[in-house]
Amino acid sequence: MTSAKRPSGGKDADDAKTARPAARSAGLEMAEPGKPAKPAKSPKAGAPAKPIAGRAAKTATAGKLAKPAYSAPALEKGLDVLELLASLSEGVTPSQIAQQLGRSLQEVYRVVVALERRGYIQRPPGEESLVLSTKLHDLSYRYPPMRRLIDVARPVINRASIEAYQAFHLAVLDGLSIRVVAQVDSPAPLGFRLRVGTQNPAIRTASGRLLIAYQSPSMQEWLFEAIGQNAPKSEVDWLKKRVDVVRSVGYEMIVGEALKGITDISFPILDAEGHAPAVITMPFLASATEKVPMEDATRILYEAAASITTLFGGHLAEPRFPLANTGGPVGG
Repeated sequence: MTSAKRPSGGKDADDAKTARPAARSAGLEMAEPGKPAKPAKSPKAGAPAKPIAGRAAKTATAGKLAKPAYSAPALEKGLDVLELLASLSEGVTPSQIAQQLGRSLQEVYRVVVALERRGYIQRPPGEESLVLSTKLHDLSYRYPPMRRLIDVARPVINRASIEAYQAFHLAVLDGLSIRVVAQVDSPAPLGFRLRVGTQNPAIRTASGRLLIAYQSPSMQEWLFEAIGQNAPKSEVDWLKKRVDVVRSVGYEMIVGEALKGITDISFPILDAEGHAPAVITMPFLASATEKVPMEDATRILYEAAASITTLFGGHLAEPRFPLANTGGPVGG
């Protein structure tokens, strides 16, 4: 792996510059190596107090300073780099990173080297540009609740996919979007699937609307408010009504929302409190040589969701079969 050359600059001057004002605001002067810190000099009697720069000035009250707000400049820079790379489809060089973040190359360099050494970013073979690795994705899958969900659900959806002759996927809420965390292909020669890691707006997917329907009232309120910051009021009102519908029937079913010819059918996976940490969805693809009719496939899907729900201490009521469409897409 090729590493960028270290720019000249010696010791981390940035950290020292950051630390000195904070120390002075606490009444101390920065100590030289080997010497103890000493109290800051008091202003002469009658002399006007100098304004204190930075955050400390904002927290000064009645002539006294509040405790300084602690910061981690290096961590902030590292997060900036990760968020930048996550938003780009192509690799960028350290100098391009510095330019896009509005920082000097010297500031960015040490962070880039550390992130590359720890495996969070990497260089494609033969290139100097940097891209985000899959390490953050891997870490999210090692988080115990997510790991348990996938471990419990995977054998169930594997069997269900074979029986229904369709693809299945498991999705969770990720902010205002849904994220696919597990997926199994259809055994049929032709099929449709969503890749693991795929994200889509919750309001525009069967999985997302069903997940919203089975959240706590406070969580629903937050989701409606957050979605409303970027969506017109008419869409939020539509979503609220749709959530009531899918909650009352216990599933979401819609034809041709993403692709014509695909019917998305979703059932929730419920915990002991009746909330849905995940949903299981079957993008049903009809074919001329259909081995399993849609009604039979939807029963298999329900049974899979009910089985996983039981393992999480919940109960999923059986809907009325055959299932009916719960409505059209947003804005449709």
